Formats: sequence, C-alpha cells, structure tokens
Amino acid sequence: MECKCNTNKICSCGTIQKCDCDIIHEDVVNSVRKRILNEETLLLMSDFYKALSDSTRMKIIDVLYEGELCVCDISVLINMTKSATSHQLKYLKDMNLIKSRKKGKEVFYSLADKHVVEVFEISKEHILEAISEKGC
Repeated sequence: MECKCNTNKICSCGTIQKCDCDIIHEDVVNSVRKRILNEETLLLMSDFYKALSDSTRMKIIDVLYEGELCVCDISVLINMTKSATSHQLKYLKDMNLIKSRKKGKEVFYSLADKHVVEVFEISKEHILEAISEKGC
C-alpha cells in the first residue's frame, strides 16, 4: 500500500514510507560506522532486555523500586511461591539487575544500581504516556 499523504509532511495515514533511491550517503555511513557497537556488546544488551521481557521479573523490579525487600515479602507482593520467586531472583541477580545481602537467615534484595532504576523509570514513563495518549 502506497502512502497517499502529502510527501512534504510526516506520514499520518499509518503506511510505511519507503525509499526508492540507491544513493549511499558515505559521510553518514562512515560517521555511524565509527560509533556502532560491537557484536558482543549488542548481545549483552539483548540479554539485558530479555531479562526484562518477563512480566514476573518486571513485577520484581517494580516492587524493588520501592526499596530493599526480603524474598518472603517479594513472594507475597508478586503472589508467587518463595521457591518460584527465588528462581526469578537468581536470574535477575545473574544478569546484574539486582543485588542481595544476607542478614542472619534472611536475604534482602535491591536493584543493582542507578541504571536499572533509570531504565525502569524511563520505560514506565514511556508506557504510561502511550496509554494516556490512547485514552485508555
């Protein structure tokens, strides 16, 4: 389906604009090539987003956003067994998204650092803004 919108403006009809030229903009390509990330870094970033792609793990990030909690409290808040919660906590810890500290028999968890907090805040803001714009 070809766009019927005015080509001088941003397409508003929902179709995807396509480029029909074969021009390579060498200066742009060379500039981007200098800063593009290597494959190993991109794979690690992909793994980071995979860790966040599960709603249960996002619930855990959400409750830990409020502060440090023990596994028993997290289990109650996300309505899962302690064993299932511990499994997800291990995964998040292995991905360096959360950290833990032991106090006697209790283990307390918190978000790993400010970057995890920032990613959570930005993604939450983005989603809530999209929901608001749709009028949901």
